[in-house]
Amino acid sequence: METDLIEKMPCHNQQLNNTESPEHAAKHVRFSRSSPSADTCRDEPCENQITSDIQRQIGPQLKLLPLNDQIRELQTIIRDKTTSRGDFVFCADRLIRLVVEEGLNQLPYSECTVTTPTGHKYEGVKFEKGNCGVSIMRSGEAMEQGLRDCCRSIRIGKILIQSDEETQKAKVYYAKFPPDINRRKVLLMYPILSTGNTVIEAVRVLTEHGLQAKHIILLSLFSTPHGARSIVQEFPDITILTTEVHAVAPTHFGQRYFGTD
Repeated sequence: METDLIEKMPCHNQQLNNTESPEHAAKHVRFSRSSPSADTCRDEPCENQITSDIQRQIGPQLKLLPLNDQIRELQTIIRDKTTSRGDFVFCADRLIRLVVEEGLNQLPYSECTVTTPTGHKYEGVKFEKGNCGVSIMRSGEAMEQGLRDCCRSIRIGKILIQSDEETQKAKVYYAKFPPDINRRKVLLMYPILSTGNTVIEAVRVLTEHGLQAKHIILLSLFSTPHGARSIVQEFPDITILTTEVHAVAPTHFGQRYFGTD
């Protein structure tokens, strides 16, 4: 019978190879596969060393999207100072959607069986309940629509953190989460990781509400080595998902996206 030929589809967030090493987990770092060209060495002389440091110090907590020409073009347009705001928002939304889709793959799935219109049984997967998003205002709000486009009914909390004018330390001004946040898996949204201080303070607030760091998946577009390393050192169980780790982050992202530059 046809149903006997149907194989079980693995959950998206299951590893197909259980022997995967930390080095393999970070294999998609942009500069790890080839030696830099002369131009690259001139412009960015430390990229190979930065990549090596990231792989050694951060390990599997840091996950990078598989790099391809589509992602590289989006990164280039976002970084280009001559890009119009319309093109910037369009490309940012595309990149956000890719990160969100991969972030959903990190959430738990459970196996299920459905009946097709032809009456056959199909063994697939479905999301386990208990997921939510949290955006770090204001730039994190740029990622909310991308998450809602994928999960229409998902609940999204907000947290506002700004630097104190005198001490320059991150300070929480506003936080609103689902009341059962401590029992949920959280997609924490913040597009640019520069120093990591804002995210560290946000995670600290979430843990004060009873959420374990291992249940937090940080979604970002760009990260500096220092930012990613600082977050993992403070919260070793957190997962960071980004498209690129580079010494220079496009810190103009929020102003450009919302048109306040």
